[in-house]
Amino acid sequence: MLRHFLSLLDLSAAELRALIARASTLKTERLNGTLYEPLRNKVLGMIFEKSSTRTRVSFEAAMLQFGGHSIFLSPRDTQLGRGEPIEDTARVLSRMLDVVMIRTYEHDKLETFASYSQVPVINALTDREHPCQLLADMQTYFEHRGDIRGKRVAWLGDGNNMCHSYIHAAQILSSNCVSPVRKAINRTRPSSVPRASRSA
Repeated sequence: MLRHFLSLLDLSAAELRALIARASTLKTERLNGTLYEPLRNKVLGMIFEKSSTRTRVSFEAAMLQFGGHSIFLSPRDTQLGRGEPIEDTARVLSRMLDVVMIRTYEHDKLETFASYSQVPVINALTDREHPCQLLADMQTYFEHRGDIRGKRVAWLGDGNNMCHSYIHAAQILSSNCVSPVRKAINRTRPSSVPRASRSA
């Protein structure tokens, strides 16, 4: 079954905890020199409308370490919704790639692309959510402090995509996210909340 990763809300609590645990295991195995190439001969297409050195390097390195390949597409290489309709771009690219990662501005653009893609789509950042960064943050917390269940996380900053994703993580992992930002909770994707079971 085709699944996308557009939001942390696409995962249940059990899936998110399992993903974090698996990431930590793979990290340890790689440090111990274990070769693991589950993505051999697979190709990741990376669409960057919004540039990021760390995002590009981390995705490219991950694909290489897992035996796969990646193709970097800059704003000069693609025109999502400008020259060619997003729907057509999604159809064409998903015939040639095994997975697509998108780092863009409008979340609606990401969702439109995913709805017409025949391969999994990963949200590497939109103006509304930043789920991959939260995966890394939660992995770091779990490795150093244990399970975050019942803990209180204070968000100090703008009510932006990171804030939204921290709120989503708190929903899923049964922690508390508090913020003095009045507009921190952007009531987005209400229909997505029940898509995955919130029970651990």
